Amino acid sequence: MMKLRTVKVAAVVALALSAMGAQAAKTLVYCSEGSPEGFDSARYTAGTTFDASSHTVGNRLVEFERGTTKVVPALATSWEMSADGLTYTFKLRPGVKFHTTEYFKPTRDFNADDVVLTFERQLKKDHPYNKAVSPAPEYPYFGDMGLDTTIKSVEKVDPLTVRFVLNKPSATFLADIALPPTGTVISAEYVNKLLAEGKANELNNAPIGTGAFVFKRYEKDAQIRFAANPTYWGGKQAIDNLIFAITKDSAVRAQKLKANECQVAFAPKPQELSSLKGDPNIKMTNQAGLNVGYLAYNTRHKPFDNRDVRLALSMAINKQAILDAVYKSGDISIGNAAVNPIPPTMWSYNKGTKDYGYDTAKAKDMLAKAGFPNGFETTLWAMPVVRPYNPDAKKMAELIQADWEKIGVKAKIVTYEWGEYLKRTKAGEHDTMLLGWTGDNGDPDNFLYVLLSCDAVAGGNNRAGWCQNEFSDLVGRAKLTTNVKERTKYYMQAQDVFKREAPWQTIAHSVVYVPMRKNVQGFVQSPLGDMIFKGVSLK
Repeated sequence: MMKLRTVKVAAVVALALSAMGAQAAKTLVYCSEGSPEGFDSARYTAGTTFDASSHTVGNRLVEFERGTTKVVPALATSWEMSADGLTYTFKLRPGVKFHTTEYFKPTRDFNADDVVLTFERQLKKDHPYNKAVSPAPEYPYFGDMGLDTTIKSVEKVDPLTVRFVLNKPSATFLADIALPPTGTVISAEYVNKLLAEGKANELNNAPIGTGAFVFKRYEKDAQIRFAANPTYWGGKQAIDNLIFAITKDSAVRAQKLKANECQVAFAPKPQELSSLKGDPNIKMTNQAGLNVGYLAYNTRHKPFDNRDVRLALSMAINKQAILDAVYKSGDISIGNAAVNPIPPTMWSYNKGTKDYGYDTAKAKDMLAKAGFPNGFETTLWAMPVVRPYNPDAKKMAELIQADWEKIGVKAKIVTYEWGEYLKRTKAGEHDTMLLGWTGDNGDPDNFLYVLLSCDAVAGGNNRAGWCQNEFSDLVGRAKLTTNVKERTKYYMQAQDVFKREAPWQTIAHSVVYVPMRKNVQGFVQSPLGDMIFKGVSLK
């Protein structure tokens, strides 16, 4: 492990520089919302982590065009699919350089060996890298998206050609490997160096990639520093330095932005938007998020294995009160009630789905019939950080706690540091918990299969631990065809099953704002919620 120097908040401010200094040095400071789980993105699931790793340091074979969900070439210049949909052949971009740092100096360019290693370590539990890391790494996204069963093999045809052979057709394959955790290419030369030195864990602490920015250092819970990659295949960036100033409090992020201690800030709460909107030096972008905020019931814990208990608890929640208290401030509202687990802007959204409604008396009666006339005690886990889909999980948890108290259910609110929260809920320690999701690729599969299928239980993205065969069969069938009409039919049916079985209470879909200083140029808001600084400059 690298030994990291601890710094105080004051030091972060000093390192962020003054307004004039930041601009003169071509340094952009981004006030981020939390610390990354690590820098080997394949091992994690949080957007916070991907922003600080894959989107800065790395590249995929294919990526999403900025501001869209369109798949475009990146480390691959082109690809062909066989007539049966079982073989994809990628031509790789020549002359791509891996980063040169104090801890690694590459001797060759990117080639097919890097692609093969990137995917084989996720496919094969007995891969040498996996054996060398302690504890053995897991790749939750890869499994939860079904890539572990979809991909049969990854083959080097020649140094600049790679062939993927699939076990079954997949309508989402290209989009799936465009994602940061599944497809970010790592250097086989660097991995082999670490293995030879007995330092395999360092891949998670000291990343090497082909991306627009080079990792410099990380000071835990304080800052991450990057420098523009001078040999980036897409051209050197207009900003020389990029700093992630980790600032968990959204009010402090807003203050820093107004003081020009950072030039871009993550997700303000509704009550901070008015102040920011009134500042002549600040501009904002916004768009309806491809997201959902939800409450998950851990169906592996009693009594949440009982559908009637889940329905009663959902019916006891005053969703409108949550929208008014958490997603609204004055005349500014950033949330709409969620009915389905996918947002209404997404194709295949089932408009015919009916919500449970808010009915305390009916909920209490249903709970009694389920065997709990006097209620029960449980835990309600709440995130410690602001997320685009939930600007204040603590307040939301308190409102739900009060609602459940009315039907005799006493819920203890539990929280942990963000990385620990994700780790523990992935392991299923919670009874009920608040979380959410921002779509990765604009496809319903990325919500329905990745978050709610039986395959997603093992990887941990299915925080409800809910394995329902009818639902999983429907979303599994939808992956096998490229016919949008057929896929829509399956997804609409799956939404009906979801609502009937109630593994979640869906809470809200939000509008996402990104505030920044007016001198920031070229920032394109991602519909997928990514914070990407490639192509950004300071005027």
